[in-house]
Formats: sequence, structure tokens, C-alpha cells
Amino acid sequence: MDHDIVIIGAGPAGLSFARILADTGMNILLIEKQSEKILAKPSYDGREIALTHLSHKIMSQTGMWDRIDDKNISLIKDAKVLDGNLENPLFFDHQKSGKENLGFMISNHHIRRAAYEVTKPYKNVKIMTDVEVLNVETKAVSGTVALKSGKKISAKLIVAADSRFSATRRMMGIPTAMQDFGRTCVVCKVKLDRDHDNTAYECFFYDRTLAVLPLKGRYCSVVITIATKDAHLVLDQTPQEFGQEITKRMEGRFGKMTLDTELFPYPLVGTYADKFYANRYALIGDAAVGMHPVTAHGFNFGLRGAYTLASEIKAAYELGLDFGAEDVLLRYHTTHCQTTLPMYLGTNALVGLYTKSTPLAKMARRTLLSIGKYFPPARRIIMNQLTEAAS
Repeated sequence: MDHDIVIIGAGPAGLSFARILADTGMNILLIEKQSEKILAKPSYDGREIALTHLSHKIMSQTGMWDRIDDKNISLIKDAKVLDGNLENPLFFDHQKSGKENLGFMISNHHIRRAAYEVTKPYKNVKIMTDVEVLNVETKAVSGTVALKSGKKISAKLIVAADSRFSATRRMMGIPTAMQDFGRTCVVCKVKLDRDHDNTAYECFFYDRTLAVLPLKGRYCSVVITIATKDAHLVLDQTPQEFGQEITKRMEGRFGKMTLDTELFPYPLVGTYADKFYANRYALIGDAAVGMHPVTAHGFNFGLRGAYTLASEIKAAYELGLDFGAEDVLLRYHTTHCQTTLPMYLGTNALVGLYTKSTPLAKMARRTLLSIGKYFPPARRIIMNQLTEAAS
């Protein structure tokens, strides 16, 4: 057997999974099609990741958090959700969460770099870069990864962290629900004239969704979701036009808003695997669950899934049991499904409702906001789900 575990994909989920298991001394191989130079120094891609308290805990345990400079870590203390306009928001107050803040904001490229830096030093974890997978197959006690170079690698367990469009997931015959929202997500960084007070805004306008998320200093991350057919209305704007429109939509509450980076577009497609495992094979990260960004749970679920699977594997390994056996993978699947499926279905329903402008949809939206405003238990449940403060 070449390795104990082969991980396909050295993104933040795959690297985090390897790091969590590195202390066991298991022989682990990461396979990545990108170069090691990109892993070591990833470029800024516009994505600022909202992290929950559970993600903070896991990243601290792995050493990732300490690899990120304080100047690159922003706090979300409060949040406001608005429907149609900026009046009468649903307000989430950090003081009622029992924490000093609701969550954190860190740029995706800093997370990726930190995940690489804490994993690379382990002698029992090897990272093979600039290679592509041709095929994956498994037998009773092992799996084999065939590379395009012709090389074949065997392991007791194969773990896929190769994106929501995972090719190896298809090879292993795992059906996956896929929802193309027909929308494009445009992200960027914006400079402000006034303080944001560490408050996040999620604004459900009738033609688009606009999220304004606080960053260190007078900066924020702007996330626009808009019908793909209309995406040019945003992407074709000059920096001056973009700043003027965002300033107007936010009614000048941040003063003048100035575009500070280029605009980065991403297509919005949600995915959810029918199972998170097959024989000698498991899915983590977006390969398991690819979330719509409106609840900011994509990487949080990826990190949680990596931690859950690694915990099950560790428990079996320490008892001298077969860590790649079906019962181990089934426990991971059950736990991760219980956590992610309600949020995935709820998010998709929410997105469907908030992208319609019919009178019935508007009434339903107002009703949902009223429940959150005037029924504290409901607001508390939503807050706990979004912050994972109790996990």
C-alpha cells in the first residue's frame, strides 16, 4: 500500500483535513493540479470569507489562525438584514449571542496560504503538485488513483476535496443534486468615507442582493448577486459608476464608497451529494456540499466536514480499527448530513423567495422578517445557526 490516505485537492478543505490528521503519523498524500508556488502564495481573488466561531476554534487548533496577521482579521459584531429598502431591518446583536462578535472576516487567499503553511512541515504528509487525476476506483480494502502521467497510487482511503464539480465524485457514481441559480456573484473590496461599526448588511433588493461586510479600517467586502443575464450591468460599469451606484443603494450611510479592487464574477451553482462516501472513498468541502453564499457557510461547512471526518478516522485508527471501513464513513456522512442538509435546503428556499418580486413573494418576505424581529426564540435559533457559537 502506497499511503494510508490520498486526498484529491489541496484547497483549504483538503489541506485542513490533512493537517488535522497529521499528528497521527499516518502516511498522507495530497494531489493537486495547481503548482506549489500557487499553494504557497495564492493570489487575491476577491473573496472575503465570513467565519463562524466553530471555524475559529478549528483553525486555532490546527495553527492556521496564528499564521494570519491580526491586520488581516476583521470582526463582524452585528448584522442587519433588509428587504427591499434599508428601513426596519432584522437586527442581530452580538451582545445577545454570548460572544464578543458574531463572526470573523478573512480573505480567502490568506486562509489558503495558512492552510498550506501549517501542513507543509509534516514529514508524513506529502503534497504532489502539477498533476491531474485520470481515474479513481476502489476495491474491498483499498482504492487506486490513476494519474494522467500514467502513475497509479494506492491507499486505504481516498478523500475527494476537488470542488463542487468534482470529477472523481462522478467516477465513483455518487449522484449529486445541482441547482443552477441562474445568477452571478460579483465580489470586490470597497473603501468607505465613514466607519462601518463592524456591522454586516444583507440587503435583499428586488433586482439583486447586496451584502456589505466589514473589513479592517474603513473598508468592506461587497457581494452582489444578480441574474446572469443582467451581470453586465455591474461588470461593465466604470469604477466611478460602480462606486456611485453602491453609495446610492446604501443611501450614503458609509459616505462615498470607492472601488478598491477589480470586480470578480463567480457563477452561482449549489450542489449537494446524495452520499458523502462510497467504498473506500469520502467527500469533503465543496465536493460534498456547495452552498449559495448568502448564508456564508461554504468554507465553514467545508472545515466542519474535514474536522468531522478526521475525528471519526482518528477514533478508529487509535483503536487499531480499519479507519476506511464503511461504518466509519457512514458515521461521518450521518453527522455531516444532519448539520448541512437543513441549512442547504433552507438557503435554497430563501434564495428562491428573495429572487422573486411577485406580490405574494414580497408578502412572504415581510412575514419572515417579522417573525425574526418579534419572536426572539426564532431570532436566537437563526443567530446560532449562522455563528455556530454553541458548537
